[in-house]
Amino acid sequence: MERSSFTIDLGAVRRNAGTLKRAAGAAELWAVVKAEGYGHGAVDVSRAALDGGATALCVATVPEALHVRTALREARIVVMGPVGEHEVAEARAARLELVAADGRIPEGLPVHLKLDTGMGRWGLSELPAPTRDVVGIMSHLASAESDPGFSAAQIERFRSATDGVGKLTRHLANSAGTLRYPEARLDAVRCGIALYGISPFGGDPADDGLEPVLSWDSYLALVKRLAPGESTGYGRRFVADEPTWIGIVPVGYADGFRRDMTGTEVAVAGRRCRVVGTISMDALAVELPETLAPGTPVTLVGDGVLIEEHARVAGTIGYEIATGLNTRSRRAQRLVRDG
Repeated sequence: MERSSFTIDLGAVRRNAGTLKRAAGAAELWAVVKAEGYGHGAVDVSRAALDGGATALCVATVPEALHVRTALREARIVVMGPVGEHEVAEARAARLELVAADGRIPEGLPVHLKLDTGMGRWGLSELPAPTRDVVGIMSHLASAESDPGFSAAQIERFRSATDGVGKLTRHLANSAGTLRYPEARLDAVRCGIALYGISPFGGDPADDGLEPVLSWDSYLALVKRLAPGESTGYGRRFVADEPTWIGIVPVGYADGFRRDMTGTEVAVAGRRCRVVGTISMDALAVELPETLAPGTPVTLVGDGVLIEEHARVAGTIGYEIATGLNTRSRRAQRLVRDG
């Protein structure tokens, strides 16, 4: 028996792409598939997103782009992160599009100029005169999920700076911007986290018509009864104050179930159970309502157990939980279905 298994639902990717495309209105949908498709599998997600209406793929690095290019020979691929001089020739040969954010504009391939409107990272303080290779102008919203006032200021800065650019493609909105700010949609939107059915706002993705793409399942490998005063796990962080049944699940932080997710809930045979004690590298403990048989199924993500819930307990965001899952390791089986 596998210790755990991840299932990627490509049908959900396509449906999420359709939802985002409708939200984008007249703008094109560009799918962000960096970080191995947020841990979901960049090539599989790319195909499904294109099938669902996306017209381009966005990655962070040239190696990520080359990985996708080997499977999708004709896809439009935009590299959004910084690119070294030694990578430009590779990018040109692979028909990639690059982003210029520091004043250097590569030649001989399509380029997007990135304007810093308030993110305070990559980006130009003002736009140079476009060269013949420039095809687009972009920026990045810093807090579209939480700060409408600052987002509105960024949108206005970008629109003012890019008025009259002619046929160049303007793109600014991320997932949160696409779902909340019609004025940010412009010519194209770049959606990442929402494509995977994870809410950019940290709430229930269903509120925006999104479906979680990834599910993660395991089982109870051991069930035991703690007497009052007995504990489970390192540091004795959970000590029973009454007779307590616990189940041990063969998944831990090496698989991406983080130590700071103690206190979150998973589903054991469909019932919510609390994760207790210190999460180990290879195991975690859940408090059970009664004795259950070893082999009882445990849902770590999926069927209503949301990544967003785990993120709240861990004090982080769904992006970090998703990209930290060890979905391509030999520690777990990875299944792809086309539902």
